[in-house]
Amino acid sequence: MINKRLVSYLKEDKKYVYLQVLMQWLGLIAQIIIVVIIAGMVNELYSKGKINYFFIKIVIIVVLILIKGYFGKIVSVYSFKAGKNIKAKLRCDIYKKVLLLNNHYNKIISTASLTQLMSEGVEQLEIYFGKYLPQFFYSMIAPVTLFIVLGQVEFKGALVLFICVPLIPMSIVLVQKFAKRLLSKYWGLYGNLAERFLDNVRGLTTLKGYRGDSFKHVEMNEEAQRFRNVTMKVLVMQLNSISIMDLVAYGGAALGIIISLYNYQVGSINLGQTFMMIILSAEYFIPLRLLGSFFHIAMNGNAASEKIFRLLDVSITDDKELEIGDINKIEIRDLSFGYDEKIVLKDVSLKINQPGIYGIVGSSGSGKSTIAKLLMGYYDNYQGKLAYNNKQINEIKHTSLMKQITMVEHDPYIFVGTVRSNLLDGNCNSDDTMMIDVLKKVNLWNYFEGINGLDSEIEERGNNLSGGQKQRLSIARALLHDTKVYIFDEATSNIDIESEEIIMRLIYQMQDEKIVILISHRLASVENSKCNYVFSHGKLIGFDSHDKLMKDNKEYRNLVNTQKEIENYGGNTSEKT
Repeated sequence: MINKRLVSYLKEDKKYVYLQVLMQWLGLIAQIIIVVIIAGMVNELYSKGKINYFFIKIVIIVVLILIKGYFGKIVSVYSFKAGKNIKAKLRCDIYKKVLLLNNHYNKIISTASLTQLMSEGVEQLEIYFGKYLPQFFYSMIAPVTLFIVLGQVEFKGALVLFICVPLIPMSIVLVQKFAKRLLSKYWGLYGNLAERFLDNVRGLTTLKGYRGDSFKHVEMNEEAQRFRNVTMKVLVMQLNSISIMDLVAYGGAALGIIISLYNYQVGSINLGQTFMMIILSAEYFIPLRLLGSFFHIAMNGNAASEKIFRLLDVSITDDKELEIGDINKIEIRDLSFGYDEKIVLKDVSLKINQPGIYGIVGSSGSGKSTIAKLLMGYYDNYQGKLAYNNKQINEIKHTSLMKQITMVEHDPYIFVGTVRSNLLDGNCNSDDTMMIDVLKKVNLWNYFEGINGLDSEIEERGNNLSGGQKQRLSIARALLHDTKVYIFDEATSNIDIESEEIIMRLIYQMQDEKIVILISHRLASVENSKCNYVFSHGKLIGFDSHDKLMKDNKEYRNLVNTQKEIENYGGNTSEKT
């Protein structure tokens, strides 16, 4: 019922849990005093026909009710504080872990599942820390307190009620194993559904293009139905458990009333004491009944926490030993690589040993982007040789490698925040002058200067920027990183002509000092490169300058001519329109 590892996150916030328990207990004491006063008034009215100090007692009751209400408000405040800091700490720990795992995190957990855990998964734990834990301790104290008080009035009745109290925790324990298994399945399906949904949304354009959206629609419905079924099973389990707890709680209270009435009938207690026993008998069970309700929500958070801790426990020891300085040589020899037994690259060999622009071209699915990811060290399970400065990439420390290579993809991630915070991700030591300088290079400074300069707000994924502006901002961030090797993977796809021209001009300005690997859908972009590598079906089928490839390489020539025909057709159509 208590997750020790979760509790260890409390540390300095334990005081809020203890203060909640104290406030609840003081509220119970106030409730007991109110009932004792009212019971005395009932007994006086019945036996004497009048109530002594009536107005004073009414004032005391009102004051106690206000005090009890104040304690309840304080409990809510402490409940919020108990969960707030822990949620922030958990999210921070997850974020740090993902940063340490770098791009390898998705081998352990999908982006969709990670998002679910950091948002709803962590939110579920607020109930655990803010409600469940304080209620757990309070529900242990409250029955003991009531037993001590009511034992003074009628010991046998108080003892019977006290014996009935453990029946609710017993029902919770019986449900716990089944609930744990079911909620684990619930979170598994929840994560799968989120992952499938995210993949389908990201690839919606492609699905529409290949008319695969109807198939994915059916697939998503089936996945949603499975999740719906397990959700209903969770609800049925919770309702059944709550029904059992209600039966125990109301049954126990009814038993307390019956015992009180019997004792009154035989004359062992007076009317006031009977009233007191009847009213307070319910208080025996209410704390544990609430604990049962919080338990089910807490179990949901507990299931999420297991997935969170599974991620946090992943070993991040870097068993690679080699460091690397400025890269001046890239060598690939007999390189082969595949996904799930499907060969993507086969026997690729190439060598780059001086600065310049090096194009990688080929039709879709020829292995261009896979080469880029291998050069970034995203995958280690390749065959052959892939080396920087004669050091195998799978032996180089990832942190060292990332200091020497920068990659810009066609859909770079722009973080919510400001222009400044996004640029500092490229180089945390950048000053304002450096940041303004790179923004001028990508022709963005005039735009941001008219808003709020470097402190201009950026929405999630750069939604308040155009596609071209987002890409230029990512290029500015990459320039600040200032590495020896740059990889541009379709960095100019799906953006406006103006942005493309600015980006290509900057890329070609690097060629005297940097090794630039340029993967572009527009072959016109690589016409002036030092060397172009032509890929087809995972194989390198030729490499040379643009002019020589046009003369000697049929595949390259066909690619260039086909693209020119398409562009000319588009231009002619526009003119006719």
